[in-house]
Amino acid sequence: MQMASLFLIPVTLGDTPIDKVLPQYNKEIISTLNYFIVENVRTARRFLKKSNPDIDIDSLTFFVLNQHTHFEEISNFLLPLSQGNSVGIISEAGCPAIADPGADVVAIAQRKGYKVIPLVGPSSILLSLMASGFNGQSFAFHGYLPIEAVERSKTLKILEHRIYNEHQTQIFIETPYRNQKMLEDLIRTCRPQIRLCVAANITCEDEYIRTLTLKEWKDQHPDLHRKPCIFLLYK
Repeated sequence: MQMASLFLIPVTLGDTPIDKVLPQYNKEIISTLNYFIVENVRTARRFLKKSNPDIDIDSLTFFVLNQHTHFEEISNFLLPLSQGNSVGIISEAGCPAIADPGADVVAIAQRKGYKVIPLVGPSSILLSLMASGFNGQSFAFHGYLPIEAVERSKTLKILEHRIYNEHQTQIFIETPYRNQKMLEDLIRTCRPQIRLCVAANITCEDEYIRTLTLKEWKDQHPDLHRKPCIFLLYK
């Protein structure tokens, strides 16, 4: 009998068909679990039903982990593990614990000595890096950059410095409705010869991945409004 484990369960990026990006093994694991740690119960239930149409959703227990969850509550989410029951973590999109609050759960599980098992699935960070043509040996993911104009400009200059001095690919994201503003800020702030890769709706039908210099981006007008995007910079 397998030891009770914390399974990190990837989710599709957008409305991508599950069979396109998630292995059958994930579905088999999901069918054995009764406890799930999720960001949103409604979307988690929908994902689980897609993964296994025969699953008895109403028999499952969900623990909600989001920006409103108090840190002291998180340990209680792992109580089923102490009783011999495995638990799954489901993100809203992509891989749990990567730019995701699930990392706090994993940290507690590691401290308590529970077995943590990451399942295979799509990571927008890695997929965009693969498709960019940039340095995959050395890269850094920064999450969201500052919103305030002066701080953002300062941060972009720091990232530019790392590109040239450390030969490191710089990766970051933006709130979907501010994508166009991010593109404009990059063109205005960074050297025109720096290359930018914009990756939007990865693995979806309208996937868009393009690498150009910032000078070339000035003449491009991609529709990025409200689309999940990743931005990558390199020389």
